[in-house]
Formats: sequence, structure tokens, C-alpha cells
Amino acid sequence: MDFLPVFLDIKNKTCLVVGGGGVAARKAMLLLQAGAHVSVVSPELNATLNEYHEQGKINYHAGIFQPILLQNMTLVIAATDDCDTNRQVSAAAQQRQIPVNVVDNPDLCTYIMPSIIDRSPLLIAISSGGQSPVLARLLRAQLETMIPAAYGRLATMAGKFREQVKQHFTHPEKRRIFWEKTLQGRFSAMVLAGKDAAAQDYLLQSLQQEKDEPPRGEVYLVGAGPGNPDLLTFRAMRLMQQADVVVYDRLVSPAILDMVRRDAERIYAGKERNRHTLQQESINQLLVRLAQQGKRVLRLKGGDPFIFGRGGEEIETLAAYRIPFQVVPGITAASGVAAYAGIPLTHRDYAQSCMFVTGHLKNNSIDLDWPHLARPNQTIVIYMGLLGLPVLCQQLIAHGLPDSTPAAIIQQGTTQKQRIVTGTLQTLPSLAEAAHLTPPTLIIVGQVVKLHQNLAWFEPASDAENTQAHLLALDQSGKPSPE
Repeated sequence: MDFLPVFLDIKNKTCLVVGGGGVAARKAMLLLQAGAHVSVVSPELNATLNEYHEQGKINYHAGIFQPILLQNMTLVIAATDDCDTNRQVSAAAQQRQIPVNVVDNPDLCTYIMPSIIDRSPLLIAISSGGQSPVLARLLRAQLETMIPAAYGRLATMAGKFREQVKQHFTHPEKRRIFWEKTLQGRFSAMVLAGKDAAAQDYLLQSLQQEKDEPPRGEVYLVGAGPGNPDLLTFRAMRLMQQADVVVYDRLVSPAILDMVRRDAERIYAGKERNRHTLQQESINQLLVRLAQQGKRVLRLKGGDPFIFGRGGEEIETLAAYRIPFQVVPGITAASGVAAYAGIPLTHRDYAQSCMFVTGHLKNNSIDLDWPHLARPNQTIVIYMGLLGLPVLCQQLIAHGLPDSTPAAIIQQGTTQKQRIVTGTLQTLPSLAEAAHLTPPTLIIVGQVVKLHQNLAWFEPASDAENTQAHLLALDQSGKPSPE
């Protein structure tokens, strides 16, 4: 995060706009809408600013910018087409520690102006950090169509009852649960339908029916998928925003963890090979203890919690202690990573069955049903098998699979760090070692791997950038550029 999003209260504060054109007029209007006293300095004003001046809405200083005009200013906006003036404004404001924005020049800014969706008192700000203002505006346009204007009335009405709800509940967590339920239920529907009086009566009735008692704890066992935040389910997202505390494993990507409710407590459970921050039994008891404290606990696990995720063990413990729980499935690594690698796990011409196994090494061996695995016309997907890859390949060959059987290993599949190494049972261990792969990885063995070359569709960012640069060089010179 390059900028800290904040909302400033500038009511009755004096702000300076440097410039007299259309952009300056739009910035002045925005400041006026926020209740500021606006001063504008420019040799001349366009029609809009001149009208504001005649109406007494702005204070006008005719002429060029002078640093003395910054006296008692709360913030400054430079909106001229003169680079020297913009640099002068920025330097003078920063010297006086006054926040300054220079339109279309992030390097000269100490704050940036976001695209805004105004449903006052509800405000939504969108920013690209100055990298792509057009993208921010396009996103704003999409959100404008999704957020009804009545949301402003909804926020205002909720604000009227805020103190009353606060007095009713002595437990802050219970208060937050009440508002979450209310704002996602009939009350909101009534307000959005224009039935404000009925909505107020319903809210009061709902409040009277709520007992002021400690909230009952609950555990959400949620699959976070293979790593790409776009692959989260809607239900997972909702529960991630409701949780008081999140207990997460190493396989949960930072991008997904960032989508959890900001003020939720975060507890890292580890689960790396031979280095568990918490043992599984300790995790089970931790979930029980947190729920017994009345907290809504998000147990966030990579992939699907019921596929090599030990989710069954955790909810067995919860059930024994009569702790309420929900299970939200996630896209398991086998299906998600295979899809992003362009490797269908089943195909009428190559594989009529698919097996999922784990490849954990124990005493330099892997205890699997090798004869059953080494059958033709099936795909084998091995989770957590990077360290045991040589043993896996040796045993599959020893039990009947040809050493020429196609095989692939994918690192951090579905993410922008995805890497794919393909070979055969004979060559894959050495290829993977040469590629210096690191967990998490997924191994796929079978004839379907041959389809990767033609069906691969996902390009991680680095590969896409390299391809774009290569094509640009080819287009300009007529021949490939040296690599």
C-alpha cells in the first residue's frame, strides 16, 4: 500500500487552488462541497470560477502564485499547465508541511485525490496511486451502477440509531453483530424501497427483541483456494469480513489474508514441513478456546479444508465441545492449479480417472499404494511432493509406469508467481532441481500433461511483460531481439 487512505474534515478550513482553468474549477467545486473556504490564485479565471467568484463562493487572488499565499492554508491543489509553477507550489507547501496535490504529477504530491462515489454520508474513494487515474475512474463508473443512491439514506438512518444501539448492548461484539444482521436484512430492504417509516419501526422492534448478553462463539472453516484471490467463493468473502479472529496457515497467500476484516486478530498456525508453529492438537484447542470466548473464528486454510487440510479433525473437536461451526469449501489445488496450467485432469482420450495423494517423505520413503497408482489411463495428482519427487518418480517407474510418462510440477499455481516445469518420470526430478522450485508445489503425472503445451492460457505478470517486450522489439526491428 503506497498511500494511507484517509478522509479529511475541511469544513470551514481555508484551502488554496492554484490555477484558473477547467481542472482547477472541478477541484474548487469538490472543496466547496466538503465545506471548505476556497481561495483561487491565477492570472485569470474561466467562466465557472468567475461565476463562483461573483457569487461569493471563492476568494480570488488575481496574479501568479506567491508562497505568502500559503499562510493559514489547510491544504493546497496545484492545477496549472505550467510545470515550473506546479513545482514551485509543491516545494513551498512541503517546506511549510502543508499537504499538497499537483494534478497529474504524483511525484510532486504529498496526497492524491481519489475518484469518489458520493452517497453522503457514505463516501467511497478509489485510487490507483497516480499510476492509472483512468482505471480508477472506470472502476468508479462500475461501482456507481452497483450502489444505489438510497445507500446515503441508509447510512443516515443507521446513524440516527447508533447511540440507542450502543446503549442497548454493553458488549461491542454483540453490537457489531446486530448491525451486520440489520444492514444485510429487511431493514436495508425497506430503506432502499423508500419505506423509511416502516424501516425505523422494524429496527426498533428488532432492537427490543435482542438480549444484552455475551455473543456466542462460532468457527468458520473456510477454504481459501489455491492462492489467487479471484478464486474465493462469495460465502468465503462474507465470512472473512465478519470474523473477530483469523487462524491461518502458511498456504494462505498474503493477497487473500489482506481481504480479511482489517481489525480482526491474526494468529499464524504455521504448518510448514518439520516446522509447525502450532501442533494440530494445539490448533484444535485454540479454535475451541477462542469460540468459548464468544468470538467468531475464521479458520482459513489453503485449498479445500476437507482435501488434505485436516479440516475433519478440527471440526470433530469442535463438535465434541458443542461449538457451532460452518464449513465453506474452497477450490482445491488439484483443480485450480491444473486449470491454470492448461492440464485437464481427465480427458476422454487420455485419462478416465484421477487420484489425489500426498507426497510427504517419512524416513526417505513414501507410504502409498503404488500398484494402484501405477495404472494406465489415469492421472495422478501429488500434493506436497517437492522433496519426495525423486522417490515418487522412482516408485511409479518401479511399479510399472513407463519412464517416458509425462509429468509436470507447478509452483505457486494460479498466482502471478506460477512456474511450470514439464518432463517425464525419468527427467522431472533433475529438471525441478535445476529450476530451484520452492513450496507450495503440485505434481501431475499422466498423459494429460502432454496437453499443456497447446492448452496453456495463463501468463503470470513477469512472463507476460517479457512477451510484450519481445513482441515490441520484433515489431520495431523485424527480427527477434537477443535475450
